[in-house]
Amino acid sequence: MKALPEFKKSLIISLWFMLLTFPIMVIRVNTIEKVVEWRWRNMAFIGIGSFLLSFVWRYLLGRKEKGRKLAEAGSVEARPFSRRLLDEPRIYRPALAAVTLFVVAFPFLFSSYQTNIMTTALMYVMLGLGLNIVVGLAGLLDLGYVAFYAVGAYSYALLNYHFGLGFWAILPVGALLGVLFGILLGFPVLRLRGDYLAIVTLGFGEIIRLILENWNEFSFGPSGIANIPRPGLFGIQMSLNEATIYLYFLMIALCLFTIFVVNRLQDSRIGRAWIALREDEVACQAMGIDKTKTKLTAFALGATWAGMVGVIFAAKTTFINPASFTFLESAMILSIVVLGGMGSIIGVILGAFILILTPEYLRAFSNYRMLLFGMTMVLMMVFRPQGIVTNVRRIYKFRARGRDGESSQA
Repeated sequence: MKALPEFKKSLIISLWFMLLTFPIMVIRVNTIEKVVEWRWRNMAFIGIGSFLLSFVWRYLLGRKEKGRKLAEAGSVEARPFSRRLLDEPRIYRPALAAVTLFVVAFPFLFSSYQTNIMTTALMYVMLGLGLNIVVGLAGLLDLGYVAFYAVGAYSYALLNYHFGLGFWAILPVGALLGVLFGILLGFPVLRLRGDYLAIVTLGFGEIIRLILENWNEFSFGPSGIANIPRPGLFGIQMSLNEATIYLYFLMIALCLFTIFVVNRLQDSRIGRAWIALREDEVACQAMGIDKTKTKLTAFALGATWAGMVGVIFAAKTTFINPASFTFLESAMILSIVVLGGMGSIIGVILGAFILILTPEYLRAFSNYRMLLFGMTMVLMMVFRPQGIVTNVRRIYKFRARGRDGESSQA
């Protein structure tokens, strides 16, 4: 009897998807013969597929809820499955070794095109982890994150064009410029929160893009800047394939560095201040935390990674123009953070790979790949709004030592 309500809900969802996709998947106008073709088989596939997916998903959510209740009752261990999996050496170590071996061998097993796609996904991993500091940890909705990305890219392009500076000299400069612009954005929005903060950051991103598009003497306008050098290695001349592999391993190293830094920041005093700011800004300030310093630090550190990735983007594509830094990029990076799970490092990594690699590998379904992409996003936001990997809320217990030397919970 308990399965009957779930069956009805899944049936309603399948009917909703059939109605939503009816004009696209069923109706096709043949302009040559001037007739309308009705593809009812597609509707049947959508209905059956969405019903099965919804029913399985609800079943898994029910099992998860049952496990959570058992954990609260003390019947099972209260840690999440992912944490228990990582703590199990017999499973974790072989899996880590297999992933490491695959990552190292990837550019030698697959084509340069596949390596280039994976490099792009790793760039979005860094961008997602940077925005995760601002949105996931500090709770500040930033819709203009692409502005810092553009600052890093144009810093490399312009400094190389005018002064001939190389990639390695500009990489820290791009990070420092990202910090500077993050602080410049942070100061005007110290008193804002929620939707108002999102509108201001959106305006900041559009201001940067319009300046780059219209200030021809400075940024060369819509024509952009071409012939940007790729990253070098002690002056060694590399072919296009070798440069692609080199950039791939460089991104692996930078992603590991980013994961290490962000993980340490989460466990630091400033990381706990960000989480307190996200949960309740008034209570955070009442507890003596400097709200101004905390917000500025979040914007500055988040913008640091965007500036670095901007330099890498300019070196990878060897050409940039303002069209590469539209609001759609900010929305994509924000979607990575939300889909993966705000505040979760592993979730952001998975979200970046899913959102960047899925459209590329669905090119075989060229007519429907964006539809499938959109349906996946809708399903995730409906059935798992907390993201793929939920960040575990920390619980602190205070214990006072009694007279007999035994600790008792306060």
